[in-house]
Amino acid sequence: MLEMQKRLSKPFFALMTLPATAMGFALSIQIAALSAILRSKYDLNLEEIGLVWAAGPIAGILGQPIIGMISDKVWFWGGRRRPFILIGGVMTALALIALPNIGLISSALGLTEIVGVALAVALVMDLSINVSFNPTRAVISDLTPEGELRTRGYTWMQTVSGTFGMLAYAIGATLGNETLIYTGAGLVLLFTLIPAMLMEEPRELGSEEENEQKGGFDLRLIAIGTLPLWGIFAYDLYALVERAFSIERSGHVIEWACAAATAILMIWVLFLKKPSAGAGKNDLTEFQKIMAAHSFSWVGVQTMFVFYYPYLEHVMPDAGSASWGSITNFSFLILNGVAAALPAFVLNPLARKMPRVRLQAACLAVMSMGYGIAYFAGTSPLALYLIMAILGVGWAAIVSLPFAIMSQRINATRMGLFMGIFNLSVVLPQLLVSMSIGLLLQRVEDKALLFAIAAASLALSALLWLRVKPLPKSEKGENV
Repeated sequence: MLEMQKRLSKPFFALMTLPATAMGFALSIQIAALSAILRSKYDLNLEEIGLVWAAGPIAGILGQPIIGMISDKVWFWGGRRRPFILIGGVMTALALIALPNIGLISSALGLTEIVGVALAVALVMDLSINVSFNPTRAVISDLTPEGELRTRGYTWMQTVSGTFGMLAYAIGATLGNETLIYTGAGLVLLFTLIPAMLMEEPRELGSEEENEQKGGFDLRLIAIGTLPLWGIFAYDLYALVERAFSIERSGHVIEWACAAATAILMIWVLFLKKPSAGAGKNDLTEFQKIMAAHSFSWVGVQTMFVFYYPYLEHVMPDAGSASWGSITNFSFLILNGVAAALPAFVLNPLARKMPRVRLQAACLAVMSMGYGIAYFAGTSPLALYLIMAILGVGWAAIVSLPFAIMSQRINATRMGLFMGIFNLSVVLPQLLVSMSIGLLLQRVEDKALLFAIAAASLALSALLWLRVKPLPKSEKGENV
């Protein structure tokens, strides 16, 4: 074991976060380059681009719980997370290299329909990222004790990952998407292969009692853990079938039924359900509350990510595609810059003085306020840049604190499986945004409605986080 791992020094915290940084960098490349390449280089229409983007959430739904469960149970190549970090890193780098060469791949295979190849490349990329993303985050929990040090691990993860996310947008804005892609492929390999070989994983996780409770792939556990999201899942499933088979219907009965089911299930979990047996660290009711609260954060954030560029087209119609692209890149550069600086230097110190769930709610309230300002005043590049700095407060919390909060509530020996289940609170809302909010925004004249939707979603998420019961202070006095 490296001396810096024994001491849990700052260099080790930085090293430990590099695999997750690699996956985050790959996702930043996807956000920055995928739609632009599909549109400008291969002339795919918006519906085809939307179909390609749907590959990501679908891969997350299928991949992360399964990979998480497997990584909890196996041990080879000297670790339980290491094999998946290594395999996922290589696969992700290869998929990135394939992205700008979709046309070449299509020609080599003798295919004329390029959308099929684009969908396949996107699916391989997302599956590759999902192979690694879960283990890269779970390993931080494996290597840090509960309390302040684990919070520090996840806040460092966001600081390092956010910094390189800024780099991704900067490279794309200044040197072009292809330079970004090839640079990213090299960084992904470097940041997964080297740290995975240097970190030493513990053979046993958790207490003796937790190891005795250790189980395999548990569909019942997945169903119980995702209970508040059943309505969202039902709508996503129907919308995918409707889109795949071009089903025509009138009215919005399905939407209202799924919305009602979601409201009923969330009210029951958040206000009426009694704590699970073994309440406290392994309280599934609190885990369900976390799932509900986190899902609405992602409804708001994903709405901005997907529809920010079309909003710029609407509010600045004479600017042109080059300006829209530049504003988008610089906006997300500022967003990620704030999110990179805050976790380690602001959120982590605050988490030692107040419960993390309260801190999470406060950050989301600030983000909701920022979206409200954007709705009324986000009509110029300067205003949008200033607003992005406000939004970065919430974004910093979303991508760091929930992992530390969630990891304190579950059996440590099943961290991979629970990380996979927790990821469903991200991908199911992402599909919801793609399948429903896009249609709504397409039909309304005022595209600024996207900010109103985001503001309402983040405000609701902040309120729901307040329903999550803080754990008592640890022996060291940390709020956990």
